[in-house]
Amino acid sequence: MLKSLQATDSPLSDTQRQLDILSNGMFQDGSLPTFAEQIKKTNQFPLRSKKIEILQINVGYMCNQVCAHCHVDAGPDRKEIMTVETMQQILDVLKTTQVNTLDLTGGAPEMNPNFRWFVEEASKIGVKDFIVRSNLTIIRANKKYYDLPEFFKKHNIHVVSSMPHWTKGKTDIQRGDGVFDKSIKALQELNAVGYGMPASGLKLDLVYNPSGAFLPGDQLSLEKDFKKALKEDFDIQFHNLFAITNLPISRFLDYLIASDNYEDYMYSLVESYNPAAVENVMCTNTVSVSWDGYLFDCDFNQMLGLPVASKSKHISSFNEAELSDRNIIISQHCYGCTAGAGSSCQGVVA
Repeated sequence: MLKSLQATDSPLSDTQRQLDILSNGMFQDGSLPTFAEQIKKTNQFPLRSKKIEILQINVGYMCNQVCAHCHVDAGPDRKEIMTVETMQQILDVLKTTQVNTLDLTGGAPEMNPNFRWFVEEASKIGVKDFIVRSNLTIIRANKKYYDLPEFFKKHNIHVVSSMPHWTKGKTDIQRGDGVFDKSIKALQELNAVGYGMPASGLKLDLVYNPSGAFLPGDQLSLEKDFKKALKEDFDIQFHNLFAITNLPISRFLDYLIASDNYEDYMYSLVESYNPAAVENVMCTNTVSVSWDGYLFDCDFNQMLGLPVASKSKHISSFNEAELSDRNIIISQHCYGCTAGAGSSCQGVVA
């Protein structure tokens, strides 16, 4: 049975409480193994880093939306914003390391007042894949963002956008009233400048997160359904769809507890555990950088306040060799990245 858990009136922001629930407050009878116990069975403990290929940068928690599944607990009232000084430290790292992918996220990364400066300066350095994770509606939020499709095109930005469903009802339930219509308009504008078109090098990918306490379906099947529906209904095209499992942290953890789905969801994650997915989880080749420059194994560990196990804990002291030779910090939420075909910010991993 679960230990006594009570949902709060606001999203879970107390990281220690979340960790207590995940690490110590699951099942008193020991019916579910810890993630560490699970990967020990297949000689994959400790989970180790590999060559660092991706810097995922959270440039701030401010967002024009308040999504029900958001693990960042982002919203219009969040004031955490990355400074130019921290951005410059990241640029310095890019100039001196073998990192080949820069992945900007938030919140809505475009709301950082220094976002465009950072993109322009990073573009000069050149990386193999320059990703911006856009919520789409930001493009229609205010006239100062209307030119974002052209700005993205100018810098050959790989746009990755969240799209819960191809229908209005399911999308607005998860992300708020009016989000679907604005998202459709934004996708059409991205298509108009060349994004997502079959022969275009302007990459446009969509991200699907389930709207409830269940795991995503087959990624390839979902992609086919999304492409068919969006093309037929709105003449919209995109390249790939990434199916991502919702991890039991922050707002989604709060939802699971409030809806009495936490126990069932954790059982689903554990029962779907796939040891083959462990080999390619994103934390093995990624370092996550918080808005204030601290380093984490992934964006989820960042939200739980679990820093990297390395002397190099801040972007100002970034040491590629040390960070490439570290143990990954794990907890029960890691089941979310290893369930079924596995899940990462680039979709399935196995």
